[in-house]
Amino acid sequence: MSTVVVQTPVKSGWNSGICDCCQDMNSCCYGFWCCPCFMCSTTGEFGESTCLPLVDIFGPAVMAAFGVPVCVPPVSLGMRVAVRHKYDIGGSICEDIMVSCCCIWCSWCQMSREIKARNQTVTVLTTHPGIQPIPMTTTTQVISTQQPIAFAPAAQMAPVQTVATVNL
Repeated sequence: MSTVVVQTPVKSGWNSGICDCCQDMNSCCYGFWCCPCFMCSTTGEFGESTCLPLVDIFGPAVMAAFGVPVCVPPVSLGMRVAVRHKYDIGGSICEDIMVSCCCIWCSWCQMSREIKARNQTVTVLTTHPGIQPIPMTTTTQVISTQQPIAFAPAAQMAPVQTVATVNL
């Protein structure tokens, strides 16, 4: 009898809570004073169309005109699910619906903080000794076979600086 063990990867959580607006006051104020612009810039930072949130803004008015009630803002919910999926954040669609319906402004601020935290670029500098060749001259000499040949050292030790860029 054989046993199969299936391991599922452990998902991380959000870098900040839904009400942690004090971690990024600039984004929080931007979202409070001009939420439509903030939503558009956040989707742009995520790599989506900056016009996408306009569906949430103008969509309910159009849908109500046709008699279709809209309870869940579709773009806000879709963005929240996309951010969770891209960054492998744990959670459920039920949580996403609840947050998108109850506190859309806090949801967008949390997504903005997450996108900024995940898109930070880290530069690592290391110094280690390496071999650098001595530049050789390009003159031609005729060497007679009767004289001993003297060679210059082929390389010397010098520190080399390596720069690597890592996207988090």
